[in-house]
Amino acid sequence: LLGCELTASTKSYTFQVDEEDDSDHILALSMVCLTDGAKDECNMVEVVGRNRENQEIAVPVANLKLSCQPLLSLDNFKLQPPVTFRLAVGSGPVHLAGWHRIMHREDASFEEDDDLSEEDEEDLPPIMPAKK
Repeated sequence: LLGCELTASTKSYTFQVDEEDDSDHILALSMVCLTDGAKDECNMVEVVGRNRENQEIAVPVANLKLSCQPLLSLDNFKLQPPVTFRLAVGSGPVHLAGWHRIMHREDASFEEDDDLSEEDEEDLPPIMPAKK
């Protein structure tokens, strides 16, 4: 599980993996919320990563305010490390929660599913043309 807190004194958190690691890493952000001590001000959290041309790009993912939206569910917003979470506006504290999955490349291969045999495919009804 991933968890970090962004505050006025700690404005960013970078999640990175070992470059020599031969695995695929997925980081999923599930929730962003204001925690105890937050002021009623806008707190904007952005994700900083790299695009295909290897240029740094920052994308806002949450704009929280204690009086109207103190919590935001991001439904496991998937990111590719390395990635930095930055408190672009506000003083927080803002808590980020998510998970990190490591997929070893040799585990990523799969065997064909033999559950459907040719007999099962023949049992399907034929597709009929639509009536006009």
